[in-house]
Amino acid sequence: MTFYSKIIGTGSYLPPRKVTNHELAEQLAAKGIETSDEWIVSRSGISARHYAESNVTSSDMAVEAAKRALDAANLQANEIDLIILATSTPDFFGGFPSTACIVQNKLGITNGAAAVDVQAVCSGFIYAMSMADSMIKSGSHKNALIIGAEVFSRILNFEDRTTCVLFGDGAGAIVMSRSEEPGVLATKLHADGSHSHILCVPGNLNAGVIAGSAFLYMDGQAVFKLAVNVLEKVANEALELAGMQANQVDWLIPHQANIRIMQSTAKKLSLPMDKVVVTVDQHGNTSAASIPLALDAAVRDGRVKKDQVVMLEGVGGGFTWGAALIKM
Repeated sequence: MTFYSKIIGTGSYLPPRKVTNHELAEQLAAKGIETSDEWIVSRSGISARHYAESNVTSSDMAVEAAKRALDAANLQANEIDLIILATSTPDFFGGFPSTACIVQNKLGITNGAAAVDVQAVCSGFIYAMSMADSMIKSGSHKNALIIGAEVFSRILNFEDRTTCVLFGDGAGAIVMSRSEEPGVLATKLHADGSHSHILCVPGNLNAGVIAGSAFLYMDGQAVFKLAVNVLEKVANEALELAGMQANQVDWLIPHQANIRIMQSTAKKLSLPMDKVVVTVDQHGNTSAASIPLALDAAVRDGRVKKDQVVMLEGVGGGFTWGAALIKM
């Protein structure tokens, strides 16, 4: 018997605290760091982002997004038999225990469902989706909860205006279930560790003390150049695997990092920007949460409809990148 996987529910959560560029610029000015709304928007397309309160963790936001996805899928939590959670900001240092296990407990899932974290930074959600798709198709699992959740505000250096203005916090989730018809049409994943130095948090724990820096570092120009190149290629690889052309894609939902990267990718795929879902202006870069956040926003406002073809793609530290072509 042939099994397929299909997305049957989406959900997302953003912390209540929304920080505009103007507010952030005022905070940075108090530290003697100059920036402005115009400077941030012109370089990234970002106008605002959300920050979690100090007592809110990735698992807290993941649970809220998961509940909304479960409601949309009309499933109870104990019907989930697989949880894959993508994050670079786990609840505990080193991700031990996994945030996925913490989410399982907070959701009250007591059926022994498998639970695991995935670390592929901004590509993490695509990696998680691809893994869940394979596990559902193998017949080993039926209902998977895939989550991207981040509190990137915890690892930002607010004395570095080139990075601190770009990122925000949030969570997004989908429920993928066994289906008689294909929902995930194709996925493709890549990585190249030789580029690990251009986007990283270059610190490690040694005898209970952080050696190196616990703040995010990014070589913006190098990341931009690499991202534009690989996103076009991996999108075309996914299309080829599915036997489809770019003009058959109804919506492109890329990782929400930088509007210029998104515009360049759309142009290379000959897709107009009115077919690109953009949330980076209001969410900033939420890393592994950005794609499911954008997908949920487009599903709930009616843009993404049943039976439409959607291209999801992401690129992030590692360096990692990937794409998933899906039919809703």
